[in-house]
Amino acid sequence: MRIVHVATIDRTLRYQLLEQLLHQRAAGNEVIGIAARGPWTDEIRALGIDVVSLPLTRRVTPLADARHLWALMRLFRQIRPDIVHTHTPKAALLGQWAARLAGVAGRVHTIHGLYLPAHVGAWRGRLLLLMERALMSQARLVLSQNQEDLDLCRSEHLADPRSLRFLGNGIDLQRFRPDAGTGAAEVKRLLRIPAGHRVVGMVARLTVTKGYRVYLAAAREVIAARPDVTFVALGPEEPEKADQVTPAELEAAGLGDRFRYLGNRDDIVDLYGAMDLVVLASFLEGVPRTIMEASAMGIAVVGTSIRGTREAIVHGGTGLLVPPGDAPGFARAILELLGDDKRRRRLGEAGRRLAEERFDQRAVWRRIDEAYRDVTQGPLEERPGTSREVGR
Repeated sequence: MRIVHVATIDRTLRYQLLEQLLHQRAAGNEVIGIAARGPWTDEIRALGIDVVSLPLTRRVTPLADARHLWALMRLFRQIRPDIVHTHTPKAALLGQWAARLAGVAGRVHTIHGLYLPAHVGAWRGRLLLLMERALMSQARLVLSQNQEDLDLCRSEHLADPRSLRFLGNGIDLQRFRPDAGTGAAEVKRLLRIPAGHRVVGMVARLTVTKGYRVYLAAAREVIAARPDVTFVALGPEEPEKADQVTPAELEAAGLGDRFRYLGNRDDIVDLYGAMDLVVLASFLEGVPRTIMEASAMGIAVVGTSIRGTREAIVHGGTGLLVPPGDAPGFARAILELLGDDKRRRRLGEAGRRLAEERFDQRAVWRRIDEAYRDVTQGPLEERPGTSREVGR
């Protein structure tokens, strides 16, 4: 098959989809990515995935968006893909409508977390629901990374129920494993973290939605109680996002040498290996990769009790869940786990078992392969079993 993946920015292709694209190419398919050109475009091409650069943005730009819709429709008519698979809201809105207008039958969309952050008000939430309904309306299959988003799609009538399927999310369990990495002592030495310090880490894009302000506020409380803790943060900057958190804001948090912002890193396995605890204070998730990765490496986790994260953390079993925006609650959870080494190790070991059960990316690929077969083999409503969710 000829499969086209549409995302707004090339970082999505590189960090969320690359292994999936390589799997599909290895299976004998022709795989093409469409996204705005960025720092990872050439790297993706060098790995054998063709990338068509289109200057999509995540902002609302009606005139430019209309041009991009036309450009996508012309491109689809030219290359005649069997599948157009969209990711992220803007790419889905333009990509799904363009595919429909171009006569592409295999239209698939993945929900990487419904864009309904836990901190938005009711009126804005209704507008966001309308947007989600518009972008899903042309997809013949809608795959969700978590079950709660599927339930919300049904209750709010965001998509035809027959199109909805559970997908899940996964990682490379051979790469992320407890014995991977160069060792905590070496990483601490390179980062100039005192050898006796506990290390708490957060891996996420620099935005308010990802919970950085909550994380910083919790860190202040923890450091006041335990000066032997160093907090680290990893993730790319987001200058295009209205809710960006800048490195300058991180520096101004007043945590001094007890906090390190390490930027966007590819040596993530080594860095996880130095962490005693991983935290994610976000307001919006599909199924968070950082929680899956940390759990797979045997690290206890603390996350927000929101859709998606609740499916990645067993509260009291692999980590702790805290209400959205509750910085004191995050501080208490961090202190609780840092103060009990045996419990923290037990949670980490259970996290690895959970990862092996739920977070193997190969299971996700099998579900996608099945979805592609179904969407290219006639009307879904006439095929037995296609209205069901794919079981976890």
